[in-house]
Amino acid sequence: MKAPFDQHFLTDLKTVDRIASVVDVNGSHVLEIGPGRGVLTSALLAKGAILTVIEIDSTLTGSLESRFREEIAEGRLKIINADATKTKIPDFDYAISNLPYSASSKITFRILEREYKAAVLMYQKEFAQRMIAMPGTPACGRLSIMVQTYARVKPVMEVPPESFSPPPEVWSWVVKITPIEPPYQINDHEIYADLVKSLFSARRKTVRNGLKGASGVFGKDSVLNAIATLPDEILSARPEELGLRDFALISNVI
Repeated sequence: MKAPFDQHFLTDLKTVDRIASVVDVNGSHVLEIGPGRGVLTSALLAKGAILTVIEIDSTLTGSLESRFREEIAEGRLKIINADATKTKIPDFDYAISNLPYSASSKITFRILEREYKAAVLMYQKEFAQRMIAMPGTPACGRLSIMVQTYARVKPVMEVPPESFSPPPEVWSWVVKITPIEPPYQINDHEIYADLVKSLFSARRKTVRNGLKGASGVFGKDSVLNAIATLPDEILSARPEELGLRDFALISNVI
């Protein structure tokens, strides 16, 4: 049986407590996406968090409103019934969530765009492994580059399927994401993000051909200038063979 909206509800209370204890949330504004039945919500509130939760399922938000009526009245909990991939995300100090698998990528990119102290997030194990795949290796992709440009990622724990209801078909990882300044100068962060996305959308092509295919994104003149300026060792490489310095250089040239 598959949960509505691709949610698998965390039921192992030891795991819940470990997730809620990774960072000290007492008195801090915490964002939880996909609270489900509220097991992690309850643990975070017990540790003193001032919590905003975003839940797409209106049936679940109704249950949460009934369960946490007192905390809502006290101003310690705000419940938003919306799609976290689209709705405006409020300011927060920490994001702590068991993310719906199908929305993990979009939500992660949205969190990375914000100012925050740290995020403690649950992912499919394979997804989390791609986040920490080293630049220059075959496993490296858009997710790897974008996350590692703006954050440090540390695996916290591995979670088996039986810790959920219904159990997923895969193991999960909890990771701690801490924001950092990019290791190399990036002149325009929007162009950088578009560049990484464009090149990995054509990851079997060389950078030279990938840039040619992205003329509609960056403009023909900018692409021709980049091809004329960049060294051949970068232009003849494929995206997964590049390091963070290379992506920054290409972006700045464009």
